[in-house]
Amino acid sequence: MEKILENLRKNGFTVTEFATKEAAADYLAESIRGKTVGMGGSMTLGALNVYDRLAAANTVFWHQVTPGDEVSVQADNAQVYITSANAISEEGYILNIDGRGNRVGGTLMKKERVLFVVGENKLSGPFPQALERARNVAAPLNAKRLNKKTPCAVDGACHDCASPDRICRALVVLWGKPMWCGEAEVLLIHEDLGY
Repeated sequence: MEKILENLRKNGFTVTEFATKEAAADYLAESIRGKTVGMGGSMTLGALNVYDRLAAANTVFWHQVTPGDEVSVQADNAQVYITSANAISEEGYILNIDGRGNRVGGTLMKKERVLFVVGENKLSGPFPQALERARNVAAPLNAKRLNKKTPCAVDGACHDCASPDRICRALVVLWGKPMWCGEAEVLLIHEDLGY
C-alpha cells in the first residue's frame, strides 16, 4: 500500500487517508462549500451517504439522484468533481471504465478539484492486475447491479462483448494529475467500499 501511495504522490495526486467512510464524508462536507459539485456514478459515494450534506452548502449535480443528460453535463462542468475509481495500480495510475463517458469525462475536464474516493479494496498490483480488476470485478458487478443483458452480468467475467447493453465502452487511465486540474486528490478509506 505504501508504494501505491508514494507513486500516487509522485504522479501529482494529493493523498488523504481515512480510517472510516464517516470520517471521509465529514472531510468532504467540511472542505467543499459554496461550489458547484458534480458527482460521478459510484457505489462508494452512495455508501458515504454524503449527497445531502454536500447539497446543504453547495449546488450538487448527481445523476443517481436526478437522472438525465442535463444533470450529467452540469456535473461534468462543475467546479469540483467527486467520483471513485475501479482500480489504482501499484504505479499510482487511476483506472476507470465507463459506459456513457460522463463519469470518466468529469475527471478530465478543467476543475478546481477532482476527488477520487476509494476503498482499500480498489488498490491493486501492477497495471495489468489493475486493468484485470476493473474489467473482471468492477464492470461485471456494475452490469449485474444495473440489470444489463451482458455475458459478464451472468458469469462475472469480461467477454469483450458486443452487447448493446455493454457498460465498458471507455477506459480512462490517469497516469498523473491532468495538467489543467487545480487539485487532484485521492481519499483512501481503510475499508472495503464499492466495486
